[in-house]
Amino acid sequence: MITTLYRYRGRIITIFFIVVLLVGWFLYDQNNTIETTELVIEAETLPDELEGYRIVQLSDLHNKQFGRDQQPLVGKVKDAQPDVIVFTGDIIDSRRYQAAPAIELIEKLTDVATVYYVTGNHEWHSGNYDELEPQLVEAGAIVINDAAVSLESSGASINLLGIADPDFSPGMAEDKAIEASIEAAFEDTSEEQVFTILLSHRPEWFSVYTEWPIDLVFTGHAHGGQVRLPFIGGLVAPGQGFFPDYTSGSYHYNETTMIVNRGLGNSVIPQRLFNRPEMTVVTLSKTTESPQS
Repeated sequence: MITTLYRYRGRIITIFFIVVLLVGWFLYDQNNTIETTELVIEAETLPDELEGYRIVQLSDLHNKQFGRDQQPLVGKVKDAQPDVIVFTGDIIDSRRYQAAPAIELIEKLTDVATVYYVTGNHEWHSGNYDELEPQLVEAGAIVINDAAVSLESSGASINLLGIADPDFSPGMAEDKAIEASIEAAFEDTSEEQVFTILLSHRPEWFSVYTEWPIDLVFTGHAHGGQVRLPFIGGLVAPGQGFFPDYTSGSYHYNETTMIVNRGLGNSVIPQRLFNRPEMTVVTLSKTTESPQS
């Protein structure tokens, strides 16, 4: 047996290094190859003039650097030809605070389309948000924490609401903080009976979002469940624990659709598995009723 192993030791060593290289490539690919998810959201309340309006969603950068000047990511966003870009929190990581990757990304994205941004829990826990927000604004981001803006195209408009992460309301229960933030954002709108979009970091409060006249919610935070298992989905997510309900894709209840972006970077767990970084591209479309027979 020993003689046989000695005889084939060259082949064994070669196979070992090939396996190591393949595993290394696979792990690198899982953390660095950006997937584009295309979704079409239909709604009767969408103005005719906004048919085909395109929104790119990014989330949870966590200091991640995609190549030189973030170009691999920015190039994908540009190729999507968005009318607007939204970023749903955790653009930095609280455990290793670095503003540079975030600022660099915002600067490049604003050359593509207007960027709207809301906070995540990491912005709060970093203790540096007071200095980060002015940098994001100077880079071109429009911060809409607990506020609203009107998105206009061809003379028509829709509401875009944004709320701060509930960790920005210490001492208040998360659901109550979210309710208060949504209420404040709606007070900032001129019209409530139009198509309404909400930017919020947390998907686990979907039940709260559906209590309001909101058509579409963009969220992140769950990191896709970090590890995605066949027929099961995400393994673990902050705020939801093991086998979470909301990790990736779209979810519907009553008149509200929630989209959960899998995020771009990592935080506590450094490796993704079967769960590449994600850019979501949403195309809005007017619901067409079937003709009467």
